[in-house]
Amino acid sequence: VLISGAVVYKRAKNGRTYWFLVKQGEDPVWEIPKVTVRKGESSVRASMRMMAESGGMNIRVLEEAGKFGGNVTVNGNVLPKTTLYYLAKHLGESEVLAFGENGWFEYANAVKQLEMKSEKDVLKNSVKELKIWRKAKEKAKKQGIEL
Repeated sequence: VLISGAVVYKRAKNGRTYWFLVKQGEDPVWEIPKVTVRKGESSVRASMRMMAESGGMNIRVLEEAGKFGGNVTVNGNVLPKTTLYYLAKHLGESEVLAFGENGWFEYANAVKQLEMKSEKDVLKNSVKELKIWRKAKEKAKKQGIEL
């Protein structure tokens, strides 16, 4: 079983970065949005599809932000499960369509909202990756290259 998670951020007009979290499923806790990857679909495409269909938003996937393994029980069978998380930039304004409760949080508050240690680690890594991405983008811009 392959799961794809989208660690979506946006930069507000005030210059601050906000992270998108949702409450979904049977156990409503704040989490990074995730979706099961369909047969023949890439994990990146699955995150983009989920955010378009459920989040009503376009995203640009920048980098892999984390990978975790485990097991899941489906119809009484224990199957291996891999969850891939992707750092993604929110493009434009949008109205969230199908996620239950959702919100945009500054990093410190987002970390407090997340219950799973693995997701806290993914968010922390996403912040590091975003800093690297921004530095690379600035360097490319100085060289006349658009990322």
